[in-house]
Amino acid sequence: MDYTFQFAAVFEELPYLLGGAAITLQIAFVSFWGGAVIGLFGAIAKVYGGGFWRRLASGYVVAFTNTPALVQIFLLYYALPDAGILLEPLTAVLIGLVLNAGAYLTEILRAGVLSVRRSEIEAAQTLGMSGLQIVRYVMLPHIAKTIYAPLSNFFVWLVLGSSLAALFGVEELTGRAINISTVNLRSIETFTVVAMIYVVLTVIASSALALVGRLAFRVKAKVF
Repeated sequence: MDYTFQFAAVFEELPYLLGGAAITLQIAFVSFWGGAVIGLFGAIAKVYGGGFWRRLASGYVVAFTNTPALVQIFLLYYALPDAGILLEPLTAVLIGLVLNAGAYLTEILRAGVLSVRRSEIEAAQTLGMSGLQIVRYVMLPHIAKTIYAPLSNFFVWLVLGSSLAALFGVEELTGRAINISTVNLRSIETFTVVAMIYVVLTVIASSALALVGRLAFRVKAKVF
């Protein structure tokens, strides 16, 4: 096979690819924090909730952790129009990833919630704290310090997993790579460059999360 690599055609599109990388980070950021909110309430429901809330949270986790995120987004994007609900591709992707992330983060955060001693919660109640104040000032700092490493790893996974948005026409990093490769017919060079950009993104994300963990929560987080 006589193949000549031509990376120049790809490097000309580097600003376009970096713009897609920015969208990739935005998708991961929104998916993580949206999922974290759901996951926190889901974890509290599974640990402290009554029978109904515990079953509801467990059913949600089972449904979303045992089906692919791609299938979930597919249903949101292609099935909801039959019910009169039309979603933009990016909106469908974000809702799907938030719901999917929320299920996984429910289980991750549940481990952190279980690590909070009941005596700490009772002490906060004695001081007259409301439920939201207990979550904000007692539970969240403890949970973050306890499970910071798996939370960081999950964010990096979301950065990589956001590439499935390309299948729905979202022009994040992989989506823009597909656009470029269909024009210049240099798929090998294009996706080689994209792979390197993903490596850079994950290194930056891991380094930033490790720094935040050390400064905010005194967690000795590693980059990899």
